[in-house]
Amino acid sequence: MRKPLIAANWKMYKTPAEAVAFTEAFLPLTASNRHAEIVLFPSATSLPAVIDAIHSSHIRVGGQDMHWLDEGAYTGATSPIMLKALGCTHVLIGHSERRQYFGETDETVNRKLKSALAHHLVPIVCVGEHLAERESSHTASVLKRQVAAALLGVDPNHAAPLVIAYEPVWAIGTGLTATPEIAEEAHKIIRAQVAASLNSIVAASTRILYGGSVKPENASSLCRLSDIDGALVGGASLDPSSFAQIVHNAMA
Repeated sequence: MRKPLIAANWKMYKTPAEAVAFTEAFLPLTASNRHAEIVLFPSATSLPAVIDAIHSSHIRVGGQDMHWLDEGAYTGATSPIMLKALGCTHVLIGHSERRQYFGETDETVNRKLKSALAHHLVPIVCVGEHLAERESSHTASVLKRQVAAALLGVDPNHAAPLVIAYEPVWAIGTGLTATPEIAEEAHKIIRAQVAASLNSIVAASTRILYGGSVKPENASSLCRLSDIDGALVGGASLDPSSFAQIVHNAMA
């Protein structure tokens, strides 16, 4: 059984005080949840405050990005050792906005994934196609390339923590959402590539999340499909009531 994972990517929103206020409002709304793994991804400046606010609750916290090296002269970067020292358990890798605006490549995604696994952080590796790629029927080739590149040289025996998030770039922040059928098809392509790159056992246990304008209204229809193991939520995760409703609906 793959335990569902619902993740909140807050992007460049919320001061530490706002992040704590969210967390304090959100915790009681999901206190009875025992079915899903819930992870908050605040900005780096809010990580200590959120980690302190969750106490010993069922919530986990992760970094939105990290460098693959443990230390070095890389101004503005955060190392896996720093994330671990704060109490982070997860990390996002290769989000489409990191690829689009900050020069993230398939090669750096691969380096970060290997580093996250080595430091026992749960990596959520993001993959997805742009609208032009989908319209030109290149979705499968894009997903296969991104997954294969991310997993290049990864030891299957150490890949158990791996999580992949399918985020169709054309559906992020646009209000557009892939239909459950489109999402399910993409997830099957991703799982098949994990099997080809690693093995079928790893593929069967790898959780694949959907991310792309997930809202309370569509969480249930997406997450009830067999190959969709949860959601990576952007804008709708900024409000505690909205995100709590997504958690509940996804588990319905």
